[in-house]
Amino acid sequence: MKYHLGFNLIELMITLVIIGLLTSILLPSYNEYVLQSRRSEGIAMLMEVMQHQERFFTEQITYSSDLSALGLTVPVSSKNEHYIISASRCGSTAINRCVQLTATPQGIQAGDGNIMLNSLGERSPNNYWK
Repeated sequence: MKYHLGFNLIELMITLVIIGLLTSILLPSYNEYVLQSRRSEGIAMLMEVMQHQERFFTEQITYSSDLSALGLTVPVSSKNEHYIISASRCGSTAINRCVQLTATPQGIQAGDGNIMLNSLGERSPNNYWK
């Protein structure tokens, strides 16, 4: 009796189908995980800049839309430069009462949408802050 070593075509095709199915299931999950980890980088930078704003407020009794006044290098970006942070007043409220920080996504993160935090503790979008 002869024994054949190796794989036949059916075994190879079954293996490729299984690999394809696993890839089609796992790749979107992995991409979402990477997207969320970049988001957390932007959120962390927003929190850090807000700490600078609060420190500035205790000394000057106002917030600043100029982030260089806080001692930060402009443009303020997250660690891996996936987000650029900017400051503005909250709607029609004066800057001495409320500041809004916005993290604008850059590069491959660009389609993700802005993340916002203001000095009143309001955050948006809510599902990013979980």
